[in-house]
Amino acid sequence: QVQLVESGGGLVQAGGSLRLSCAASGRTFSRYALGWFRQAPGKDREFVATISWSGGIKYYADSVKGRFTISRDNAKNTVYLQMNSVKPEDTAVYYCAADPRGAQAMRSPNTLKYNELDAWGQGTLVTVSS
Repeated sequence: QVQLVESGGGLVQAGGSLRLSCAASGRTFSRYALGWFRQAPGKDREFVATISWSGGIKYYADSVKGRFTISRDNAKNTVYLQMNSVKPEDTAVYYCAADPRGAQAMRSPNTLKYNELDAWGQGTLVTVSS
């Protein structure tokens, strides 16, 4: 089992940047795909980005493609989400998650629909002001 703790959230102006971090513990961290999801007030949780265990495969939601970058450092057991050109609609609680099935499975709509992930962080709030 992997334990996850997010940090880096806060208040940022539209057009600005923010970097989220997620520190993981667990001996098999490097064999998990890692991802970021978010949940805005009154809305369902949605997929944001995922990265394979090697870091060589990345997927992004269309709404963040070209603005957000996911990366990982297996030596530090940490995954990052660099958020650039943020918009008010990016306001949400951002959650880190781990998936032993891989990045492709993690981005599938069925993953959230059927609650297929059991390793989540506690979330970090990002607020983008206009």
